[in-house]
Amino acid sequence: MIDVEVLDPRVDPEPADWAAFREAEQLPVPWDYGLLRIESQGSPSPNLLTVVRQGGELVGAVMSMLCRPSGSKRPGPVGGVAKLGPRWLEVQLLWLSGYPAWAFAERLDALARKEVLRAFERAACRYTGLGCLGVVYRVVTPETVPLVSGRGRKVVEAVPTMVLRNNFGSLDDWYASLTRSRRSSIRGQVKKVAADPGVVVRGEFARDDLDAGELAGLLLAHRARLGTVKFDSRGPVTAAYLDALVRRPDVLTTTYHDDSGRLLAFTTLLDHPVIPLHQHWAARPVDEGRPKHLYFDVNVRLIRHMIEGNRKSLSLGRGLGEVKSSLGFEPRPLRAVVVPRPVAG
Repeated sequence: MIDVEVLDPRVDPEPADWAAFREAEQLPVPWDYGLLRIESQGSPSPNLLTVVRQGGELVGAVMSMLCRPSGSKRPGPVGGVAKLGPRWLEVQLLWLSGYPAWAFAERLDALARKEVLRAFERAACRYTGLGCLGVVYRVVTPETVPLVSGRGRKVVEAVPTMVLRNNFGSLDDWYASLTRSRRSSIRGQVKKVAADPGVVVRGEFARDDLDAGELAGLLLAHRARLGTVKFDSRGPVTAAYLDALVRRPDVLTTTYHDDSGRLLAFTTLLDHPVIPLHQHWAARPVDEGRPKHLYFDVNVRLIRHMIEGNRKSLSLGRGLGEVKSSLGFEPRPLRAVVVPRPVAG
């Protein structure tokens, strides 16, 4: 017997068995219910968490974002008359590209996992209302496509995520794996940052010394310079979210300030016992006094964390494929699957 519960973290309490499930399945930071609540407050596309139980045991969960075509920046409504208007569900973790937004008890086989996802589709579409257009799975690995593909479902190529496998005994081993020119340039850039008296670098867990408003402002300005992402229904990253994020003991935040205390750049790494996940990177433009080499410097720091922490790999997310490939990262193919309401419901 399968029971399905669709939760709006903004108003629904955290399930009593959720924290234990997260720990047992080693789910990364964004699955934390408190963060989901903060992330959804004020968002035009709030999170919904669907949990599936079998015999009273929590065996599966799906994270989805409730989207609408209006383009409004106001908080997204979940219930009421909004259920009559056009909306759809995007299965993704808002600020973690390349990582699937579903989770299962390890004992479930492929058939049982597929049943969990079908139960999610039916329940979430009903919860969303008559106007629900369907479900879009934004991050699907090739080997898991059979879980969500089928008649009436469209599978399309998606931008791959970049992952570095940890085959190194030391940072010097990683340097040795690079081409001679890239190795020389990276070593030189790291030395320049270390020798620059005008740059103060600090990388620590559980940061309580940062101004979250300053972090959010830098991140939003950085994203604005990159331009609008196609088909992106996410709201802005808020100061409240970043404040909660960087204070966590499992989040490594690396900052670069100038000698007057001005924030030049920062990055967040979501630590994980198997695959740490790089999440946010933001930097001032070079013409505002930011040194050129900070992006490479911080990547060396993240790779060192992977090696010294004996993690199996490091995920650097999507985009900048050529740059990341030159550092030894390999593309992991991804698909997206579109499921219209008549099929999903």
